[in-house]
Amino acid sequence: MLLTRIEASGFRNLEGFAEFGSGLNIFYGDNAQGKTNWLEAIYILGNTKSFRTSQLRECIGFDHKHAVLRGETLRGSVTRQIQLLIAEDSKQLFINGKREALGRYIGNLDVFVFSLEEMEVIRGDPGHRRRFIDRGAVAVSPRFLNTLSRYNQVIKQKNRLLGEANKSDNPGQFISQVEAWNEQLVELGASIHDQRTSYVERLNQVLDQNDHGRAIFGAERINVRYRSQLEGKGDLSRYTELFTERLALRLTAEIAAGHSLIGPHRDDLEILSDGREVARYGSAGQQRSALLLLDLAQVSIYNSVYEESPVLLIDDIDAELDRGRIEALLSELEGSTQTVVSTSRRAIANRYRDRASIYLVERGQA
Repeated sequence: MLLTRIEASGFRNLEGFAEFGSGLNIFYGDNAQGKTNWLEAIYILGNTKSFRTSQLRECIGFDHKHAVLRGETLRGSVTRQIQLLIAEDSKQLFINGKREALGRYIGNLDVFVFSLEEMEVIRGDPGHRRRFIDRGAVAVSPRFLNTLSRYNQVIKQKNRLLGEANKSDNPGQFISQVEAWNEQLVELGASIHDQRTSYVERLNQVLDQNDHGRAIFGAERINVRYRSQLEGKGDLSRYTELFTERLALRLTAEIAAGHSLIGPHRDDLEILSDGREVARYGSAGQQRSALLLLDLAQVSIYNSVYEESPVLLIDDIDAELDRGRIEALLSELEGSTQTVVSTSRRAIANRYRDRASIYLVERGQA
């Protein structure tokens, strides 16, 4: 899969277009000129979400009512035109000029990113790590997106009902309705648990087999462990039965709390370096290395499934890696993955000018 061209209008400070090579692509320039904005535009065009903000309307440029991103992708010999329109309270998706639903749009441009904001996967709350797993799992199994969406809708409805029960003088009247929602939660939650644990197994296989860590970083071995909220409560191999039992047992507590207390939306991912939690015991450098190794593992899994690579974005590459590691990383990716990086250092752009497509960014134009 390749992104051959992107065009932006009304997106932050960007105006114009950029055309990409199949290998290494470098955006360089002074700070606050729009380098990261170009990487963010690519990420949003593929994933319909930003790695910098949860509110897409923040990406709409000053004095614009909406932002438009257009891209051209190449998969094998098939070229597609994709487009995303961002309005104040909505987004619209198009493939070859035809408006499409999210489920049909996702997968036309798969993009992974390594950035300072993504360090929340290591340092932040469990939600960041769940989303990391889910993004990777959706990339290799797009139908999983529908399962996640349905689960979130059920949780939302159940929480609304629990809130009403919590405020009611007769909460018992809501029990049968909550139990009906719980039946759907069990079905969807079991599927999410299976998808996530399967993806984590794949991550560990790649992390064990590939030598990215020692080749690029001289790093400790990284591995991950999926931590279910139901761990220690029973036999996880009987997840459906265990989830059902725990929901029944905690029903009164959920009504008292006014929201759902049990389910895969409360699970976590442990990221370990030689058996120790990177977030707690790793240095800042070790944490950055661990995240990049996980990103590379996701790229490797994608490649094994589709026999092609996604687009990999690396924001502000010189802020996170020294010269030797930059060279080792880019050499590792050369010839296998379309990579787009940003840097404020002209020297890096000049060093790779004979083996990369180079773009000077000034005032949002490349």
